[in-house]
This record gives sequence, structure tokens and C-alpha cells, in this order.
Amino acid sequence: MDSPVLLLVLVVVVAILFDYINGFHDAANAIATVVSTGVLHVRTAVIIAGLFNFVGAMTGTAVAKTIASGFASPLVVTQTVVLAALSGACIWNLLTWWWGIPSSSSHALIGGLAGAVVAQAGVGAFKWATLVQKVLIPLVVSPTLGFVFAFFVMIGLIWIVRRMRPATVTKSSRRLQLVSASMMAFSHGSNDAQKSMGIITLAIVAYTSNGHFLPSWATPHKAGEVPVAVIVACAAAIALGTMAGGKRIIKTMGSKIIRISPLQGFAAETAGTLVILGASKFGIPVSTTHCINAAIMGVGASKRISAVRWGVAGNILVAWVLTLPLSAGIAYLTLIVFRTVGLR
Repeated sequence: MDSPVLLLVLVVVVAILFDYINGFHDAANAIATVVSTGVLHVRTAVIIAGLFNFVGAMTGTAVAKTIASGFASPLVVTQTVVLAALSGACIWNLLTWWWGIPSSSSHALIGGLAGAVVAQAGVGAFKWATLVQKVLIPLVVSPTLGFVFAFFVMIGLIWIVRRMRPATVTKSSRRLQLVSASMMAFSHGSNDAQKSMGIITLAIVAYTSNGHFLPSWATPHKAGEVPVAVIVACAAAIALGTMAGGKRIIKTMGSKIIRISPLQGFAAETAGTLVILGASKFGIPVSTTHCINAAIMGVGASKRISAVRWGVAGNILVAWVLTLPLSAGIAYLTLIVFRTVGLR
């Protein structure tokens, strides 16, 4: 194989690795509440979440198309740029996973792409308007919606069960949590897996635009389309990553923010799922982590404001703010290193 093919293979491998890391980093998004409430053992929960991640990832490509062409022109992006972007995202994801901080894999990838594109072609090469519309505004809106939806869903549920026996409520809500956790995993796959699909498609376009050829099964049939092989590979990677689990972050989300009950878990997951599925429908790469964390805070606040451990929540918010610039900085420096060693 010639060097462009080897570089493409490397990019695809790293993208699949990012998707896998995304899976175990974000496994807590779907299962933290169902594990912390004792509805499922962690091993059973991650297997169920992985399966629903896979199914969700196969349901659309709107987010992938946004990643593939929405943030930078394919004419500017080279395979090395994509590799640097993925490196920045992977490094940040691994750091926050090790620290047990539920940061956003989505924003890490987009930040990495921004840093790599700027290092490659200057500040003007990145589509900052798209960043504002598709990332920064949803960065504020999606957690806010998750918080508000969860708050009112919880209030509604409390009103519905107000005359029921506590034992009956607990038993019923544990069953409902199985459904809501599965739907949360489905929505996570429908949004997060598509980001790797988009970045791989971007790398393929960069490769073929230079006159190189790939088999038809690995090539988009028209602009903005994601090859089926890429969809299946990314769906499998995020599912397997989820099955590997993310116990550090599960602990933070499931017990450190609030002490959560099965009914609260159902409310949080339902609210988070609604926000994420809506974003996936419109091709918006939101942070599933932000949505479910905000929803958990919302159900806690519906009981009383002091029920939320705002110190822990504040640390999470700091990670949210830092993810974009720090992953961008890592990717920027990575591309400089690539250039220094002659990788272009």
C-alpha cells in the first residue's frame, strides 16, 4: 500500500478507537441511574446499553453529515488534520475518564477539529458560525431543556403517585427505569456514534479528492452520504465500548450529584432521551453527557435545591467549559508535531 492509503487506514483505526472510547466514557449516560438505584447490575446494564447503542446508531446520519461538511470545507481538511483532531479528542476523553469527570466526547471531537483546521489553514478556515449554531447555542439550550423537562416530569410523576403506597411506586418505577435506560442508550447511539461516522467520511472525502480510489462499499455515493460500512463499523465500536463500561463516571453521575431513586432515574432518563432524539433528528451534535447530567440535576432540584450537590455539579460545569478549548489546543499542537516529523 502507498502512504496515503496507510494514512487513511490509520485515521479510520483512530476514529474507531475514539468511538470505542466514547462508548466506555459515556456508558454512564445511559446506565448510571439504573445501576445506582440497584435496578440492574453494572455488567447486565452495560450489555443492554451496548445493544441499544448499536440499534440507535443505525437509525440515521444527520449528525454525521454535519460533522463531515458543516465545520470545514473538505478541500481544507486533509487526513492528517482529521488524525490530529481525533488525537486531541481521544487524549481529552481519556484524561476526563481517568479523573471521573463526565465531559462531552462530542465537544472534544469538534474542539479537536477546530484546533487542527486552524493549525492547517488559519482561523478563517473553520466555520465558526456553524460552531455557534450547532454547538455553542445547543451547549446552553440542551442542558437547560434537560433540566427543565426533568424538573416538570418529576413534579408530574410525584403528583400521579401521591396516593400510591411507597412500595408500589418503587416496584413500578424500577420496571419503568428499564425502559427509560434502554431508550437513553438508543438516543446516545443515535447521536454520538454518528460523530465518528462523520469524521471517517471526512477523511475518505479528503483521500478521494486527491485522485485516489476506494471500493464502492467504502465510498460515499453522493456528497454528504455516509457509506454503510462506516455506519456499521461505528455502531459496533460504540456498542463494544459501552459494554466495556465506565465505572468511574457511573459513580459520579449516579450518586455524587444526588442520591437518586428509581422514580427520579426514570424521570431523568426520559427527559434526557427526548432532548437527544430531537437533536439527532435535526443533525445537531449535542452532548449526551450534558443532557443527562442536567436532567439528573433537574430531578434533584424538584425535591429541593439543596438535594443537588452543587460543588460536584460545579466541577462538571468547569469540564464542560474547558472541553472545547483544551481539546482544540491539544489537536493544534498535535498537528504541529505531525508537521515537524514530516507527516502531512
